[in-house]
Amino acid sequence: VQLQASGGGLVQAGGSLRLSCTASGFTLDYKAIGWFRQAPGKEREGVSCISSSGGSTYYASYVEDRFTISRDNAKNTVYLQMNSLKPEDTAVYYCAAYSRGWYEKGDLQVDDFHSWGQGTLVTVSS
Repeated sequence: VQLQASGGGLVQAGGSLRLSCTASGFTLDYKAIGWFRQAPGKEREGVSCISSSGGSTYYASYVEDRFTISRDNAKNTVYLQMNSLKPEDTAVYYCAAYSRGWYEKGDLQVDDFHSWGQGTLVTVSS
């Protein structure tokens, strides 16, 4: 069972993209979903997380006020709206599931999430 991230592409600095995370074979309804990213030569890092109901969200400091996470459980989809993109946002973006309805630990830890799929590449040109 994997989550699939999509919606990446090439965008100029200051531009926007919306990523989508979908699941096949299971429902996302009762799980918190996290977005992560991995730039070339760097470790995977947490970006944002949303609770199962959508009522609680978390953002890493480096994307706060620029990115917005949301979900539509009827469509079994989680979104990441990325605005005011910067070249340093260039990375492969992944989504993954947490086994409970909310990730209570704060900063996202890669090892706590599961159902990783192939990511989607976001390239921001200067």
